Amino acid sequence: MKSMPIPTLRIQKTRRETLRVGAGLLAGGLIGPTLAGSAADTNLAAGGPKLKITSVTTFLLRHRLKRPFGVSVSVPLSTTREALLVKIETNEGLVGWGETGPISGARGTIDDHLTPRLIGRNPLEYRLLWRSLWGANFGNGLAVGAVETALNDLRGKALNLPVAELFGGRLRDRVPVYASAMNYLEGSDPAEQYPAEASALVDQGHKALKMRLGRYSVAREATVATMVREAVGPDIKLMVDGNAAYTFGSALKMGQVLAELDFEFFEEPMPQSPNYASYDRLREKLPLPLAGGEALDSRATAKQLIDRRAFDIIQPDLSLCGGLGEALFIAEMAALSGIRCVPHCWGGDISIAASTHLLSLMPDPHWGLPTDTPLLELDQSENPWRNGLTTTMNEVRDGFLDVPTKPGLGIEVDEDVVKRYAV
Repeated sequence: MKSMPIPTLRIQKTRRETLRVGAGLLAGGLIGPTLAGSAADTNLAAGGPKLKITSVTTFLLRHRLKRPFGVSVSVPLSTTREALLVKIETNEGLVGWGETGPISGARGTIDDHLTPRLIGRNPLEYRLLWRSLWGANFGNGLAVGAVETALNDLRGKALNLPVAELFGGRLRDRVPVYASAMNYLEGSDPAEQYPAEASALVDQGHKALKMRLGRYSVAREATVATMVREAVGPDIKLMVDGNAAYTFGSALKMGQVLAELDFEFFEEPMPQSPNYASYDRLREKLPLPLAGGEALDSRATAKQLIDRRAFDIIQPDLSLCGGLGEALFIAEMAALSGIRCVPHCWGGDISIAASTHLLSLMPDPHWGLPTDTPLLELDQSENPWRNGLTTTMNEVRDGFLDVPTKPGLGIEVDEDVVKRYAV
């Protein structure tokens, strides 16, 4: 019997669909980075012009505060707020955005050293670009953090995937939030301001709050902490950021008060430099968890502190330590040593969106019921680039923030707002 020829099945895929499949395989570890990169380049060449970065632009934003505020060591209180944004554009009209703090020469590093390494490159070559960025700047985590965030936003849009899916897929669709609030305000007594502010935040649906302490004596601040606990009741999680205002002895005294009031953790009570000196000693004696690490500039610095067991809770900030990939690496290292990770976030909509994706990727710190899921820090101080810089930012509901599902970071930056505040 003569066999019939089997017809050839031709599967047509768009360039973007092909790249999306490749990205999923790479994220899942099913193909190696070299093969994935080659496949992506081939598909790009076959499907149209190769995606190239055509420009990298930095924007320094500045806003004059309606009312000066600050933390314990803010002397004088801040009168302005600033942020540094990065916009990466491509030859196909796709745009990616990043955000960081405008300090430590971040803008100059991006403009003078990182931009030349990006122009003409394919933003999908993430690993190659990551290595190139770190090699060019002697470890400026702020500069790399902004650029890496923008690259992730850009490649997510190119592949039609949310950023979380670029790193293997989210573990949760929403993340718990804590309101980072109760700063020192000009003309306000914390004993009156803090309890009222805490109560208002709880009425808005927040279930976890952080306050700043350390500007005044331990006895005075202990009274404020007690009043806040009484105002919100026993079921609200409370945390304190000491912002480097304490000595070893005063930190122990304040820590004892906070432990008796059932606070969740005491964040960075002593100075961070040099290299969080004596934090390992303080952690051994403090009667509640010690948190720290917002000043981390890379995974290398984080490893040293993890090996020293300087913290019970480590707090990398993706905009300061080199980006989402670096922060996730730090979180995984910490988990191997039994150290919790609660990332730091004190920025606008771009940093918040990126941090939300990061939190969605981080596992719970144990195998039991998810009672210690990592929290997203959501700053409540005056900031025109929070809930104003983007047109698509999600809102907090019942103490949670939904993880964006649109491609990239899942937000659309309002460039008129950028221009309004750019200096």
